[in-house]
Formats: sequence, C-alpha cells, structure tokens
Amino acid sequence: MLNDDCSAENQETDETKFYNEAELLEIQSEIRLLRNFYELANSIEKNSKGEKLLTALSQGFQKAKELKASPKAIIFTESTKTQNYIYKILSTSNHQNKVVLFNGSNNDEKSREIYKNWIEKYRGTDKVSESKTANMRQALVDYFKEEADIMIATEAAAEGINLQFCSLVINYDLPWNPQRIEQRIGRCHRYGQKFDVVVINFLNKKNAADQRVYELLNNKFKLFEGIFGASDEVLGAISSGIDFEKRIADIYQTCRNPEEINKAFDELQSEFESSIDESFKSAKQKLLENFDEEVREKLKISKSKTENLITKYHKWLWDLTKYYLSDKAVFNNTALEFTLTENPFPQINLNLGPYSMIGRENANHNIYRSRHPLAKEIINRALKLDSREGSVEFNYSKSQIKISILKKFIGKSGYLSVELLKMHAYDDEEILLLAGHTNAGESLSEEEIHRLFSLEANVEEDLNQIPNSSLEKLSLAINLSKDFYIANNEQRNAQVFDEEIERLERWADDKKLSIEVKLKELELEIKQTKKEAIQQISLEAKLNLQRKAKDLEKKRKDLRFKLYDLQDAIDIEKENLISMTEQKLKAKISLETVFRIKWTLI
Repeated sequence: MLNDDCSAENQETDETKFYNEAELLEIQSEIRLLRNFYELANSIEKNSKGEKLLTALSQGFQKAKELKASPKAIIFTESTKTQNYIYKILSTSNHQNKVVLFNGSNNDEKSREIYKNWIEKYRGTDKVSESKTANMRQALVDYFKEEADIMIATEAAAEGINLQFCSLVINYDLPWNPQRIEQRIGRCHRYGQKFDVVVINFLNKKNAADQRVYELLNNKFKLFEGIFGASDEVLGAISSGIDFEKRIADIYQTCRNPEEINKAFDELQSEFESSIDESFKSAKQKLLENFDEEVREKLKISKSKTENLITKYHKWLWDLTKYYLSDKAVFNNTALEFTLTENPFPQINLNLGPYSMIGRENANHNIYRSRHPLAKEIINRALKLDSREGSVEFNYSKSQIKISILKKFIGKSGYLSVELLKMHAYDDEEILLLAGHTNAGESLSEEEIHRLFSLEANVEEDLNQIPNSSLEKLSLAINLSKDFYIANNEQRNAQVFDEEIERLERWADDKKLSIEVKLKELELEIKQTKKEAIQQISLEAKLNLQRKAKDLEKKRKDLRFKLYDLQDAIDIEKENLISMTEQKLKAKISLETVFRIKWTLI
C-alpha cells in the first residue's frame, strides 16, 4: 500500500512538472502578452484623467470665487495608489504645498508632521481626546480648513467628519454603491454649509457600462440633482448598497459588448424602478407638506402645486402686516400686494413702493416673505406686544367666505385661552394650545378657535376677571391638549431613535459585507497563488509566488482585525447614540399664557 501511495504521489508530481507542446505554446503566448502590457504601461507618460482633474479644479475654484465661497475641494479616490498619483500631479502644479491626504492609515510623512503640530497646539485642551486615531482625523480636517486648499481622500473620509467649510466634491473614482456616494456628498452638504455644494464626477464616455452606471445613479437615485440629493427613503429602496454594487460588478465581469451591457442594465433598472420612484414620490410629498415660503422658490416648485399648502402661512403674515402697516401702506387683498408709502421702522433701510407675497417676474416688486427685514421686524414686535385680557367681538357677517363650523356660535359668547407650550427635548418645539367654551359650557375645538381668529374683530374693553368656573374649564382643556402633544412628541422621538438605530445598523451591515467580500476575494487569490506556486518549475518563481501568498495572508489578517475593530466602533456608536438620546429626552417643559379673552360672535 505504501508503494502504491508513493507511486500515485510521484505520478501526480510528474503531471504538475511537465506540459505538452500545446500548453507550452499557450504559456509562451501569455508571457508575451503580459510583457506587451508591461511595456505599454511603461510607455504611458500622460494620463488624460489626471490632466482633466486640473481643469476641473480650475473651473471649480473659479465658480467658488464667484459665489464668494472658500476655494476648498475634496477629491475622493478608491485606492491609496490613485491617491498618491493625484498627490504627485498636484504637487507639481500651482496647488503645491496646499494638498493634504486622508486615508485609513494616515502614516505618510506630512500627515505625521500635521499631527505633531496639532498636538502641540492643543495640548492640555478638551480638543485632544484619548484616541490617537480621532486626534489624527481632526488634525487633518483642521489643516484642510486652515491651511490646505485640497484634500485627497479615500473612503475613510466619507464617514464621521464634518467638512461644511468645503463646497466642492470631486468623485475622481465614482463608486457603484449610491449610499457611499451620498455619504461622500454628506460630508460637505450638512448643517452649517453656506453655499450650494458642487459635485464633479469623472466619467469615461467611451465606456458603455460607465455611462449606464452614471445614468442610473443620476436619473433614478437623483444623487446629483436639486439641493437635497437622494433621501434616506430613496436609498432605502435598494436595501443593501453592497448587494447593488455586486450586481453592477457582475455586469462588468460578464457582459462583453454594448448590447449585453444595455440589456443587463435595463433589467437592473427595471427591478428597482418602481420602488425607487415610489420612495422618491413619498419623500417629495413629505417635503411639500413641511416647507415654508422660501423653500418653494429654491426647489422651483410651481405655485399651482403648492398654493393650497402655503395659503395659511401667507394669510397669517398678510393679516399681521395689514395690522402693523394700516397707515403706512395701501393693500390689495386679491393680489396679496401692498405699496409701502412710509417706512415704519427708520432704523431699517427699506424700499418704498410695491411688495408682493407671490413671486413676480416684475423687477419693480419687492418679494415679501417671512425672512424679509420688514416682515421680521413686524413679527418681532408682535411677539413683544402686551397680551392683556380683554373682550373681543368677532364679526362673521363681514366674512367674504362661509365658515360653516362657526355658524352655530353666531350670537353666542364665551371665554378662550391661548397658551404657549415649550418642549426642550430631542428637538426644541413650541406649540400654541387653544381652548375655549361658550357661556353655556359648550366646548370649542382648536379648529373652531383658529377659524374665529380668521374673522375681522374689534377689541371692546379690558377684561377685569374671568370667572373661576371658566378658568378651571379652560385649564382642564389646556392640560388635556398639553398631555396629547407631549405624548405625541415622545412617540415621534421614539420613532426618530429607531430610525437612527436602523440607519446605523444598515451602515454597519454595508461595511461588514464590504470587508467580508474582500476577505472572500483574498481567500480565492491566496488559493490561486499557492496553486500557481506548486505548478512553477523555477525555484525563484515558486519563492516569489509564496512571498505573494504570504503578503496576501497578512492582508487577510489585517482585514479580519478591521472587522473586529468595526464591530467595536459600531458598539461605541450605539452607546453614544443611546447616551445622547437619554440626555435629550430629559425634557424641559414649560407652559405660559399668551392671552385669555372673552369672545362674542356676531
């Protein structure tokens, strides 16, 4: 048996050492092909993509100058090799000494020098944390903000850093995962950003697959349109970005001509189209339901689509403006326009002449919005008015529209109270609570009270005292309303918390899947390298391949540690989120009386 085994082993070894003539010819042909690739690569002296980058930066900075934005740009790449290549190009341009690198290791000489100087500058302050990694990241961001014009970054800069002082994002390598693209843009397009964020994407127009990827990301995911980009809801339609990325990778690997590429992308787009369109429609509807007047213009939404949503806000500001400017302006109620004849606030530089609450193409009109200096001053003064208790007579007969819910109160009187509820919790919120009743004890709903205040009215007299029975009834109604809003606020906070946890877990799944995919690829590459080493005749070739396998195994080990570190980072993020939420949910609730009145409806 021993001899048989040895014989089999020798036979297998012989098969791995000797090749037939056809196989040797094929190997020689492959060697020649690889040598040609090598010579071709060495012969390339210019990279058109790198040259275009200089053009893009020049145009981007020129536009920033016109907008009076800081000349800052972040360039995203997929690898440190590309990062170093770009750094080399920029170091020989007029951007020399104005470039900083940002990657997973940050161990280049300049980064170490930046870190050393940063530590010296902030030693002994709260800005220096116990984490060297966090300190290094902050040091590089501060250097970018204060010294450099350009940051060249790998995906490490797409997570957890704030670059709202930068408004130019360049995707030198455009990833296929739309969630990663959104993360990149989100580093700059965030609270505190004062300018429109410009995104420049590098695209090979001669590559049909590249074109279809960009078309899908731009037209379906809306990643580069408008002032908001893709919402979480739209991106959520694809479930995992890694799965989506793998689908695109399969197309690149299997399709060999434009027809196959287009067919595969048509199928991919069709699969996600309905869910993406529905999610985008839902996100847009939520936006329309929660904007103020200025947003409509910025989003270029037509008046016909939003008229029913903004009428209420327009009317409130319109009525308040009429009250304050009754002797300083002439009003056209139908067109929502007025002509300011005298400046009511000399300390403010105001234009006399026509003002319009609805945008006019006529350059002679001043567009009147809640953020206009005149409106802001009127609102501020209204908030400071002395809200005395008084008797108010509302006139239904002068109303130009029928308000059916108020008809039953004509000829009746009663009392009502307006209270301001302030909640300083997860988000600060202020709500006006309304309560009222007739003298006969019939309660008024919030909607009915709102409608009362839409009528013309006269203040009859100061109110000396409200009966205790009415005060108790009003107080009970206000407290019930307060409890409702507090419970509603807690429910929304809980929903926000759940969404944040879910978003964190989706991000974690994407990161873990990405590492696991790379681990699987390394496993295959290690096995293939070792197999090739066994098949080599030359000892030198065997040693080189075994050394390559050893290097790959080290990368695999590093990735495994990275996976462990990622899990620790996720746990820390969850703990931070929980702690932050606990602090925010220590709600401070206050209730103050705005006014109480005796009302009569005629």
